This record gives sequence, C-alpha cells and structure tokens, in this order.
Amino acid sequence: MKRTATAVWKGTLTEGSGTLDTQSGAFAGQPYSFKGRFQDESGTSGTNPEELIAAAHAGCFAMQLSHLLAENGTPATTLDARATVHYGPAEGGGFEITESAIALVGDVPGIDEAKFRELADKAKAGCPVSKALGAIKISLDAKLG
Repeated sequence: MKRTATAVWKGTLTEGSGTLDTQSGAFAGQPYSFKGRFQDESGTSGTNPEELIAAAHAGCFAMQLSHLLAENGTPATTLDARATVHYGPAEGGGFEITESAIALVGDVPGIDEAKFRELADKAKAGCPVSKALGAIKISLDAKLG
C-alpha cells in the first residue's frame, strides 16, 4: 500500500510559500510558509510539516488503540488523542523534531485504569507512525474520562 502527498514551494525559504495536496483530496492547495512553520505560534497561518506529523501520529495511535481495546472485549466509545510535536533549533544548525507527546482521554466502558494504560502503551509502541518516529522521544499521558 502506498500513500502520496505533493508539496510545491515557490521562492526562498523565508519569503516563499507553498501548497500541499494529498492523494485523498483532504488537503488541496493547503498553504504553508516559513511564518506558519517557525513564527506563528497561533497556528493560523497555514499548516506545516510538524502539524501534519502530529495529526498522523494522533490518528494512527487512536486507531491502533481502538483495535486493541476491541480485541480485549472493551471497545471504546470515544478516544480523544492529541499529539504535540516538539521541534526547535538543532545543535550544529537547522531545526529538529525532538518529541511527539500524546495526550489521551478515553471513554472505555468496562476497563480498569491499569489495563487501559497497558493497552495504550502497547498502541503507542505498535502504531506504524510511532515506529516511523523511532528516532525521537514518544511520550504518553493516558486517562480514562
């Protein structure tokens, strides 16, 4: 299975801008820029690669955990997963991603906190995006809601 996305960038790093498109059409002409990536903490200047990694990680993790919970006989009513990708200046110049922190609140009838945490940890380690992010720290704060 393969998935594709396209980035088109025009201009210099700091003055230029680009657009992102995905195979599914979920993003079509989605703008991104230096300002949106490195200067605008509000996140309203368009998307950026780190935001997209965070979305991919949260989505993958929630799907993996949903599967594990169903296999356990305790399917989730709701899993609210938020991934926060940390990035900043790297030693020697440039920037680097250092962590993806997942915060999870789950509504899972019939499960105790210990089993929920065990399965959440297993999902964190086993989801394909977590595996792809193996070079960085991945943390998890999982709670039943």
